[in-house]
Amino acid sequence: MKGAIPVAAALLATTLSAPAQEPADPVAQAQERVRRVVVYGDDPCPPSTGGEIVVCARLPETERYRIPEDLRGEGEVDDPASESWASRAQSIEYVGDAGIQSCSAVGPSGFTGCWAEMVRQAREERRRTAAERER
Repeated sequence: MKGAIPVAAALLATTLSAPAQEPADPVAQAQERVRRVVVYGDDPCPPSTGGEIVVCARLPETERYRIPEDLRGEGEVDDPASESWASRAQSIEYVGDAGIQSCSAVGPSGFTGCWAEMVRQAREERRRTAAERER
């Protein structure tokens, strides 16, 4: 045990006294630059200049103005994550709605709320259908 401490100290001293190794040619490494470019259709790949390497990826012309594939949503239509905030807020608007003008049998005139709710849903559905036809 006593012999291990001086050996460890000697190894540590030689490690600390050794100069840090520098890259072979730091100027050449600093000047070399790789540029990745996406070109569409028959567009030419830009030429490289000086110490620059240009790597071109070619995509079809139909992809030029589209959202990149990795950002396109793959979710289902009924997926809650793809539902807008406005429709979520509208769906919780009637939570806890009870009494008069509510669609429940609680309180006087509770049945009138069911009729009003049915009329509101029919109007909303008609508006949505008309908006889809206009597209």
